Amino acid sequence: MYYGEKRIDAPIRWGMVGGGRGSQIGYIHRSAALRDNNFKLVAGALDIDPERGKEFGLELYIDEDRLYPDYKTMFEAEAKRPDGIQAVTIATPNSTHFEIAKAAILAGLHVVCEKPMCFTYDQAKELVELCEKHKKIIGVTYGYSGHQMIQQARQMVAHGDLGEIRVINMSFAYGGYNWKIEEVNAAAKWRFDPKKAGPTFILGDVGTHPLFIIEAIIPDMEIKNLMCTRHAYVEGRELEDNAFTIMNLKGTKSVQEDAQVYCWSSSINCGARHYHKIRIVGSKASIEWDDERPNQMLYEIEGEPSRVLERGAGYLYDEAKVEDRIGGGHAEGLFEAWSNLYARFAMAMERTDKGEKIDFWYPDVYAGANGIKWLDKCVESADNGSVWVDYD
Repeated sequence: MYYGEKRIDAPIRWGMVGGGRGSQIGYIHRSAALRDNNFKLVAGALDIDPERGKEFGLELYIDEDRLYPDYKTMFEAEAKRPDGIQAVTIATPNSTHFEIAKAAILAGLHVVCEKPMCFTYDQAKELVELCEKHKKIIGVTYGYSGHQMIQQARQMVAHGDLGEIRVINMSFAYGGYNWKIEEVNAAAKWRFDPKKAGPTFILGDVGTHPLFIIEAIIPDMEIKNLMCTRHAYVEGRELEDNAFTIMNLKGTKSVQEDAQVYCWSSSINCGARHYHKIRIVGSKASIEWDDERPNQMLYEIEGEPSRVLERGAGYLYDEAKVEDRIGGGHAEGLFEAWSNLYARFAMAMERTDKGEKIDFWYPDVYAGANGIKWLDKCVESADNGSVWVDYD
């Protein structure tokens, strides 16, 4: 169990690009990063409107002279300071992620980036190469993967509790965009603009979340090929609001040859708040996790009564109990999950700077790149008549 002990030598001096007043995601980034004293927010270029960004930054107790009109000015000015930022979070629309992340790495900064990390797989490969060359990390905020029961599921697969994986059924299918919300909500409008959102909406917005979760649970999983169909059901949208993807997997130690994955990504699932669920079916047993009930996981062995595993319980694997923050019986949520990820980001940054090995998992630049590759393949399949496309 985690009791708030120091995990790194000193808090990382940290800045933000975006995430200002009205940002849907800025607050959870700050809450997660600051919770365990792993980061200290000292600078920001928080808004496309510099005055509005400065006004909000002062409310966050950032010194006025470290509130900048744009990220380029911030990177240049902070590099001249002996106490300049060491890392930056990118919480801006999709179209800006690549250029800001690239500039940050070249400025000698570690990065935490909203997903998708960039638009194209070529851009993703460039970011991988830059991270390797400059010895910096990019952490991608697949926030749901920080839940304790995801770590438990990973250990169950590793210990063979499920046997060989045969079928994975996953969905992230909410209903909040079932109408033309972009006409009244500015934060939603850019998501349907290909120039700002990229080549997909719902696949990139939510589809990559369950994809990374199963990659975290089954680290030796490899996609052989996939088929995708996507459609915009709300009139006038340029990008899809619903998509189905089927994948065949390669045989590995954990996965049976030609195991199949089905993914439903949607923003038009009427009445659903999230409908973010993952069911993994093995040759011995199955598990099922629902992000709206993240503290429990269904564990079903053929011929035995179904059982529900509880977060914080003594029977969990040790690797899962390490991320327990408040003990069993208390409800943890998304803020705790994000805090677990930000703690891993901080430790990865420190170990990278020290030249030490990173012996734990986190959603890194390689995971971000694989998410972009998956989106490219989904678009390729869907736009060519929903044909099967090879993944490699």
